[in-house]
Amino acid sequence: MSSTLNFPPHGLLNIDKPSAMSSRLVVTKLEGVLAPLAVGHAGTLDPLATGVLVVCVGRATKLVDYLHRFPKTYVATFLLGQASDTEDITGEVEVIANSRRPSRAELEAALPQFTGSLMQQPPAFSALKVDGRRAYKMARKGKTVALQPRPIIVHRFHILRYEYPQLEVEIECGTGTYIRSLGRDLARAVGTEALMSQLRRTAIGPFAIDAAISFEQVRGDNVESLLRPSLLAVDQMPQIVLDDEQMMALQQTGVLFGLPQYPHPELAALTPTGRLFAVLVSSKTDRWKVKTLLR
Repeated sequence: MSSTLNFPPHGLLNIDKPSAMSSRLVVTKLEGVLAPLAVGHAGTLDPLATGVLVVCVGRATKLVDYLHRFPKTYVATFLLGQASDTEDITGEVEVIANSRRPSRAELEAALPQFTGSLMQQPPAFSALKVDGRRAYKMARKGKTVALQPRPIIVHRFHILRYEYPQLEVEIECGTGTYIRSLGRDLARAVGTEALMSQLRRTAIGPFAIDAAISFEQVRGDNVESLLRPSLLAVDQMPQIVLDDEQMMALQQTGVLFGLPQYPHPELAALTPTGRLFAVLVSSKTDRWKVKTLLR
């Protein structure tokens, strides 16, 4: 049976976020040109930062949680011998008098303790909530912010360039990692302080900076040609192609029976034309339930 089901456009935009603009503002501007399509983003970048911001359009806004599973890669520059309340150059900067100047060898030797599964102390100026309030709002008012260490994972952390006081590094990590805090902790491990002066995200999973576009390039009449397939958000999952009857069954009942067994607990279900239709989750040996439906 040929597919007769039609769906509004949905997909992912690989946006190169400019500096001095929040991730939310990028989304707001895109909402203005793409209405009535829903727009959202996966992986907030602070205004100081630039680089890859994956923007979800239409039904793909349901895929944000899956995008968070991808590792993220950053190139960051730190200034050693300096500190600030925000841990970057946007805060109150203090130059440490007679600060120690570690050698590159010392920095290299300290790096292994900041890779793997770690507990990280988040910065006070962060979007994390304390008793329902954003930590950075409390910190701006001079209030003491008590944030608990959080588990993170750092896959790679290596030095690209070091000319004191500038230290440029590349970091690949999981979601929830504060790059400025990694620089802070590395500096303290070698007897000094550091603040972050630049940050550029160069990749989120399959979304690389080399393929990113400006949000200003996106218009209502060209967005479909710029959208990357929603399937990229779940490309680590096994895939199955559905026919029209199976798609109708999922829309009506949310369940499919008789599918093959897969070692992965989640399954990407595609339309006959290869577009992502749903993410299914195994509930019994031959029963798969809808976890996320794009229709």
